Amino acid sequence: MGALQEPSDQHYVSRLQDRQTVLIGVRVRRKGESWFKSRITDMSLGGFRLLSFVKLRVGMEVWVMFPGFEGRKALVAWTANHEAGCEFENPLHPAIFDHIVRMSDPGARG
Repeated sequence: MGALQEPSDQHYVSRLQDRQTVLIGVRVRRKGESWFKSRITDMSLGGFRLLSFVKLRVGMEVWVMFPGFEGRKALVAWTANHEAGCEFENPLHPAIFDHIVRMSDPGARG
């Protein structure tokens, strides 16, 4: 019999890059400001795409609160029009990621 193998770092990195199309209503806040409503349109273990009409800048710290979870810190990686790509300070645990994706609008997933 072969030895059990741990998931490789390559598997983890690959999964970090796997994005799921979602539509999730979230609350977001910039450092030192009040929460506002926004939506996430895709996400991975490492980050998310945020639709926002609030001005965000690359490198800005934001907090995002998914329904049923505490706020999580993220940094804005890019912005374009009314969208921003954000990277979680700490990647999501795969079970939390799967739960959030399952709870999103099923019509959004492709």
